[in-house]
Amino acid sequence: MKEFVILHGAGLGLGVLLDLLIGDPQKMPHPVRWIGTFISFLEKKLLDPCLLSENRDPKKEKRRGVLCWSVVILTVLVLSAAVISGAWFAGPAAFVIAEGILSAFCLAAKSLCRESMAVSKRLSAGDPEGAKGALSMIVGRDTKHLNEEEMIRAAVETVAENTSDGVIAPLLYLALGGPVFGFFYKAVNTMDSMIGYRSERYRDFGTFAARADDVCNFFPSRISALCMIAAAFICRLFSRIFDGKGAWRIFRRDRLNHLSPNSAQTESVCAGALGLKLGGTHSYGGVEVKKPTIGDAKKEPETADIRRANTLMFVTEGIVILLLALLYGAVFML
Repeated sequence: MKEFVILHGAGLGLGVLLDLLIGDPQKMPHPVRWIGTFISFLEKKLLDPCLLSENRDPKKEKRRGVLCWSVVILTVLVLSAAVISGAWFAGPAAFVIAEGILSAFCLAAKSLCRESMAVSKRLSAGDPEGAKGALSMIVGRDTKHLNEEEMIRAAVETVAENTSDGVIAPLLYLALGGPVFGFFYKAVNTMDSMIGYRSERYRDFGTFAARADDVCNFFPSRISALCMIAAAFICRLFSRIFDGKGAWRIFRRDRLNHLSPNSAQTESVCAGALGLKLGGTHSYGGVEVKKPTIGDAKKEPETADIRRANTLMFVTEGIVILLLALLYGAVFML
């Protein structure tokens, strides 16, 4: 047991380190992209015939959505378990290296920072069109008609939300069950981002994927929010721009101001910590989607807020890593 805890902890630590130093390799095969390709393949096979029929059958589309979700999850679980099991039998070093690499593929702190800061750099350089292009890579909303303040808010929102979805939630799943749980979570999250929309195409087919993502993110999103509140207080020690009390106040007030029960958890903390108003109505694929606002506009958005949101993300991750290290230490001492 102690040997496994040591090796698992070492593998997870290596994964976190690789993510922070390298991030997602842009020109290398990526398992999460493979999952996305597999989802697209199944979607065409299962959903397109329903859309081509004269009368759409909501129940049939929901059943096929459940089938798509189940096939993807089962495939991911089997393949990730096979890889990590093979590494275990290959020896301790192989296990740590395999778990480290696979864990890094599940985490997105470095990439989220890099891609969101690209928006900030383009805006600072006076290149709004370039900023829109960079922003479109990390948000689902239409970016064509956004002004500078709206782009800043969008970038801050995606960093805040993905602090949970892209960093803390996968980190917690990896801590609980290694790459098998980590890739399970990434598959659930990827399906929600691809087919979990309330659009005409996915209104029934994507229902189960969206609900499954809500369930899998329920506790991680709240743990992420509480740790981000602590991060805001820590950041306050170094810069008065961060407001820990505001983060706690807006979290209590606005944490459910979203169509998703989880997305506003960290968004509300970030909004309160930076004194921004986030959320509101946005256009997705040409369709206007009305959302509640989050936070109070204590100041106008500025490009530096994107960097501050990333600071909150990294400090939040550091807090969670420290808590996990203490937990592993306690288990090791048993």
